[in-house]
Amino acid sequence: MGEVTARTAQGRVAVSRLPDVRSWLLGGLGLLAAAAAALPAHAQDAPKIIKAHGISTFGDLKYPADFTHLDYVNPDAPKGGEISEWAFGGFDSMNPYSVKGRAAALSSIMYESILAGTADEIGAAYCLLCETLEYPEDRSWVIFNLRPEAKFSDGTPVTAEDVVFSYETFVAKGLTDFRTIFAQQVEGAEALDTHRVKFTFKKGIPTRDLPQDVGGLPVLSKAQYEREGLDLEEGSLKPFLGSGPYVLDESRMKVGQTVVYRRNPDYWGKDLPLMRGTGNFDAIRIEYYADYNAAFEGFKGGSYTFRNEASSILWATGYDFPAVQTGHVVKVELPSGAKATGQGWMLNLRREKFQDPRVREALNLMFNFEWSNQTLFYGIYTRVDSFWENSYLEAEGAPSEAEVALLQPFVDEGLLPASILTEPPVSPPVSGERQLDRGNLRAASRLLDEAGWTVGSDGMRRNAKGEVLRVEFLNDSQTFDRVISPFIENLRALGVDALMTRVDNAQMESRTRPPSYDFDLTTGNARTNYISGAELKQYYGSETADVSAFNIMGLKDKAVDRMIEVVLAAKTSEELEVATKALDRVLRLQRFWVPQWYKASHTVAYYDMFEHPETLPPYALGELDFWWFNPDKAQALRDAGALRQ
Repeated sequence: MGEVTARTAQGRVAVSRLPDVRSWLLGGLGLLAAAAAALPAHAQDAPKIIKAHGISTFGDLKYPADFTHLDYVNPDAPKGGEISEWAFGGFDSMNPYSVKGRAAALSSIMYESILAGTADEIGAAYCLLCETLEYPEDRSWVIFNLRPEAKFSDGTPVTAEDVVFSYETFVAKGLTDFRTIFAQQVEGAEALDTHRVKFTFKKGIPTRDLPQDVGGLPVLSKAQYEREGLDLEEGSLKPFLGSGPYVLDESRMKVGQTVVYRRNPDYWGKDLPLMRGTGNFDAIRIEYYADYNAAFEGFKGGSYTFRNEASSILWATGYDFPAVQTGHVVKVELPSGAKATGQGWMLNLRREKFQDPRVREALNLMFNFEWSNQTLFYGIYTRVDSFWENSYLEAEGAPSEAEVALLQPFVDEGLLPASILTEPPVSPPVSGERQLDRGNLRAASRLLDEAGWTVGSDGMRRNAKGEVLRVEFLNDSQTFDRVISPFIENLRALGVDALMTRVDNAQMESRTRPPSYDFDLTTGNARTNYISGAELKQYYGSETADVSAFNIMGLKDKAVDRMIEVVLAAKTSEELEVATKALDRVLRLQRFWVPQWYKASHTVAYYDMFEHPETLPPYALGELDFWWFNPDKAQALRDAGALRQ
């Protein structure tokens, strides 16, 4: 399974506009300083205000205020050429912020936020649309001083009014789970003047991440949104106006088949230190295919030029076509230091049959990863067992004293079993060399018997009501058939009426999104971040379980909810690491997934006309961001007839 990604800037009502008083303030600094000396002591105890070019959750920023470019880019990378990739299914919308319609791949690439992160640092955000930000030590509010030169792609300025409008629009019309969480955190936003915007946070909640959270919201043009009658909640082929380095090339778009983004030569931020050496391609093209094998054939024929291979069998056996043999296509493994995506089969806990954890554990026992890895995957994968897999945040072994201190109250209240205090975290079962591991089959049988799902005369398991234990795998990828089918065979040997239903991309989105959640088991990602914040409530919180596009499992657990609050309240990196490991243990105890696999490298193939910095950053491949185009190599490929376009 794979997806097209790129580094992009992430992220009510009329507000009173105040006159610009900064000149007056600067001119009167001497008078103010003299007056302050005459004030009572308590009046001088105002909170310390930090003014900086960026903000870090913990510790110092890697890049100083006068940095010239990011360490991992080529600041002199040439501009030009086109890179193309593939996407699955189709699209009928250019709105990435609505559950209505199928948004085109990379449809958020046109939008920027006030702050942006980097691919070589965790927990840091630097000014993009802003010059500086100001905040007190307790981070109870933040002021962003916007860059006067920042402009939308139509040349109109980005103002504080646009920021406030964007915030209010996302709060009113954004994804339901996002709105729910943000409403609990942010008191409001106000434009202090044309280029100064202030966010004030609610009292009594952790504010550690909130400046970065509000600074990560996409900024839209209020004028265009209102002038053209756009609606954030509706799917539409008319994109919102953004300020990013790329814009939609409407002349080359074929709805459902092809989408192209062209570089804006007048992009306002091209000389910013944060952006130097990035956005190097004149065009980024995405070609859509109905299935994985068809997409691979398209790559072999030169219909698109860059492929991040996610199929182990293709990587092991498929790259023997002429373009590879002649050297026209480069096949290479590049290192990745990023944590795993948390890919796994997610169980729909809204289904009554999955309420019993013994049923969920039994299903886990019947997937034989070891056999699959050797027989189907050519041994290239490692099993996922943690929600923070391949990172320093993964819980391992028995919990530390600090973790026990966090978990003990939940045990005392009966929310968690005492075993969590002394035993290693729940991990997937290990299976033998045969597809059907007899020991795991016996263990799963005992669990289902205990849960009241007994075997009848026809070999099928039924509960006291006479209902058959039926498990449907919802699958939209032909290449996953070979992985799911042996799993189904093992489940049927257990007496489970397991089957696979193939659906197209549109049906998959409809059946796994709110409000339908019409599935038993489907492949998804258990999302996490290195520095986890309020997004954990979107991914795993009870309050958003029935409206979230991310908590597709429908997880509702009191211990999880309270551990999330502990993570949010962590004030140091050490506290956060301990709390995250404890949360990892609690989440793994729920067994709401059958974890799949990952590899700690990028397996990529591309036509030999792209180049990249010698040392890649640890947290991104960055082919659409800081790679570049070599026109001489491209011409050689065209002369050899290796490219279709």
